[in-house]
Amino acid sequence: MNSLIKLELTRALRNRKFLFFSVIYPSALFLLIAGSTDKIDGTGLTVATYMMVSMASFGALTAVLMGNSERIAKERESGWVRQLRLTTLPGRGYVIAKTASAAVVSLPSIVVVFIVAATVKDVRLDAWQWLALTAAIWAGSLVFAALGVAIGYMASGDAVRPITMITYFGLSMLGGLWMPATTFPDWLQSIAKWLPTHAYAALGQAIEQSQSPHAKDITLLVAYFALFAGGAAWLYRKDTLKA
Repeated sequence: MNSLIKLELTRALRNRKFLFFSVIYPSALFLLIAGSTDKIDGTGLTVATYMMVSMASFGALTAVLMGNSERIAKERESGWVRQLRLTTLPGRGYVIAKTASAAVVSLPSIVVVFIVAATVKDVRLDAWQWLALTAAIWAGSLVFAALGVAIGYMASGDAVRPITMITYFGLSMLGGLWMPATTFPDWLQSIAKWLPTHAYAALGQAIEQSQSPHAKDITLLVAYFALFAGGAAWLYRKDTLKA
């Protein structure tokens, strides 16, 4: 399994398009959006500090969701997954390798946004906050890594990209990663509060406010992870029976 993880990491790091959208793109969006020094209503955070967490979360989401779903669907169609089943690698090893490699690649997405925020936008936090933010956003990305695996086993090679893009943009926009959810109409805010991306960004925003993450947000993320991971496991078993 370690060899497969190394292979997955090497492939991801060689994919320049993937690295651009997961590492450079979120930082560029942050520079475009975080130009104001005003504070976001109801948070006490400036636009720069608020959007720093949102764009770091967005970058990690891009890395784990986009990377996993399309690659798995294509590997299923090419016969690579079938070949791996002939080896001693257990089924869970393949899923773990995909999730682990995606999680490692998501780390630069987070760190680069933080570096840009600190050096260009002069965002200042305590050392413990930087470390806690990195850990929380990185750990939270595993929820979307599991979702990526599930989509990869659910969709065909032709359908996986539109399904992933709809999921990706829908969760990003409605979850408040591109703009504060407080700017939404009341009915849309009620929906956004139950989305995994909203809870995901809320972890970092709580840390920036020197508060503990809300129990509701943690519970939501754990529930979504169980749902996505369980769905991925079921789809994997279903795909195995087809093979």
